[in-house]
Amino acid sequence: MTRHRVLVSDPIAPEGLKLLETEADVDMRPGLSPSELTSLLPGYDALVVRSETKVTPDVIEKGERLRVVGRAGVGVDNIDVPAATSRGIAVVNAPSGNIVAAAEHTLALILALARNVPQAHQSMAQGEWARREFMGVEVRGKTLGIVGLGRVGSEVARRAQSFGMRLFGYDPFVSAEYAGGMGVQLMSLDALLEGSDFVTIHIPLSDTTKALIGEPELRKMKPSARLINVARGGLVDEQALAEALKQDRLAGAALDVFADEPPRESPLLGHPQVVVTPHLGGSTEEAQREVALEVAEQVLAVLRGEPARTAVNAPFVSPEVNRVVAPFLPVAELVGKLVTHLAEGQFGSIELGFEGDIAEHDTAMLRAAALVGLLSPTTDERVNEINANLTAQRRGLRVSERKGGRVQEYGNLLTITVHTGAGETTIAGTTLRGQPHVVRVNQYWLDLVPSVPYLLFIEHGDMPGMIGAVGTITGRNDVNIAFMEVGRLDIRGRAMMVLGLDDPVSPRVLEEIRAVQHIDAVKVVRL
Repeated sequence: MTRHRVLVSDPIAPEGLKLLETEADVDMRPGLSPSELTSLLPGYDALVVRSETKVTPDVIEKGERLRVVGRAGVGVDNIDVPAATSRGIAVVNAPSGNIVAAAEHTLALILALARNVPQAHQSMAQGEWARREFMGVEVRGKTLGIVGLGRVGSEVARRAQSFGMRLFGYDPFVSAEYAGGMGVQLMSLDALLEGSDFVTIHIPLSDTTKALIGEPELRKMKPSARLINVARGGLVDEQALAEALKQDRLAGAALDVFADEPPRESPLLGHPQVVVTPHLGGSTEEAQREVALEVAEQVLAVLRGEPARTAVNAPFVSPEVNRVVAPFLPVAELVGKLVTHLAEGQFGSIELGFEGDIAEHDTAMLRAAALVGLLSPTTDERVNEINANLTAQRRGLRVSERKGGRVQEYGNLLTITVHTGAGETTIAGTTLRGQPHVVRVNQYWLDLVPSVPYLLFIEHGDMPGMIGAVGTITGRNDVNIAFMEVGRLDIRGRAMMVLGLDDPVSPRVLEEIRAVQHIDAVKVVRL
C-alpha cells in the first residue's frame, strides 16, 4: 500500500516527527516562502504547521491531494479554515498540549509577584543587597479570583489549592457543582474583583470580552490586589492598568500577553510593580513535545479515515445521509449561539426540544451542533461537533432532550432552553425556504432571518411610537437598520422588537435607547 506523504513546514518536536514517520513519508522543510510552499504542496496528503506558515486560500487551492492540515498548537489564525472546509480538508490542532504549561506559568507569575522575585534579582545583578526593599506577601490564606474555569483555569485552581489559597471563580458557563468540585466558589465578576487578593484571567478574547478588565473593573479591586494575565492581551486595558498602578490603586500586575506583541511602547514595560514575560505560557519542552505528538496523532487519524478528536472544522454531513436532519444543523448552531448571548446568570442545565419529523430521527448531530453554537462563544477551546458533548460534560452542564409533538405553523421546530441562576432563556428555530429562521425568543413568537452582523433585542411596552423612537435614535447615530420584527403578548401589553443592524451599536447609543420610556431591556448580539 502506498504511504501517505506529509509536509512539515515549521519546526516541531522530534517526537511528533517520529510518530508521523511510523505511517507516512515525512519531509521537514521549514522556512519555505509562499511560492515554494504552493509549488511543493500538490504532492502531499497532509501539511503540518505551527504559527509561521500561513495557510491561505491559495495554498489550500494548490493542495490537490491535501486531506488534512495540522496545527501544532491551539490557535488556527494562520489557517483559512472556511477555505479548507469548502475543499473537504480537515483542520486539526493540539488544544490540550500546553494546558499544564500555561497553568504552571500562571502560578510562577503569582509567586514572582508575591515575593518580588524579578525586582530582587535585578537589584542583586547590579551589586546591591537591599533586603528591606523587597518585602513580599505569602499566598497562603489569600484569595485567588479565577476569571474563566476552562481547562487552564481549572488546572490553576487545582494547583492553587496546594498553596492554601481560597478560590473564587467567575464563569457563567460552568455549573456550581463543577466549580465546587475544585473548591471554587462561583460568584459575579464584580464580587470576585472586590474580594480577591490575586486575580488571574483565563478566557478567550472576543468582542464581548475585549478590555474585560478596564477602568471600572480595576477600581473595584483592592489596593493590595495583584492582576495576572496569561490568556490574551486584549482582555486587559493596559492604559487603565498603568494608571491604576501609578495611582497606587493596585499593588502589582504580571503579564505574559499584550494587546500588541511585541509591546514596544507599553507603559507597563519597566514598571517597578509589573512582572512581564514574552508570551511564554506554552513555551516548555514538555508542552512543545505534547503538542507535536497530539497533532501527529490527529493527522494520522484523518489519513487513516478515522474521525479526528480535535477537528477544528465540522465533518461534512450530506443531505443524502440524513435528508431530514441535515438542513437543521445550521438552525441548531444559530439557536445555540443566540441563547448563549441572551442568557444571564450561572448556567445550570440545557434542554433541547425537537418537534415534528426531526423528532423521529437520531438527533445526535443536532444536539452536537446546538452545543457548538452554545459553547463556542464561551471558550478559547475550539468546540466542534466531535467534542461538543465532551466539552459540555467537562463543564458540568446537564444536557437533556425532549422529543415529540408537532407545531402546526412550522412542521419542525428546534428549541433550546437554558436554565440559569437568573431564570430561563428559550430560543426556537426552524428552516423555511432553505434558510434558518428564529421564530421564538422566550415567550415572544416572531420570525427573523439573521442575515446581518448585529441583532438588537428590545423588550418594551406595546405603545404607539416605540418603533419610531428607536428608529430615530439609530438614524441619528448612523446605525443602519436592515430589518425589524416585533412579537407581542397582548395589544398594548408586553412586546419584543428585534432589529437587524448593518453597523455596531456603541454603549452610548444603547444607553440612549434604554432611556426611552416603556423600554425595559436592551441587548445587542454580534453573530
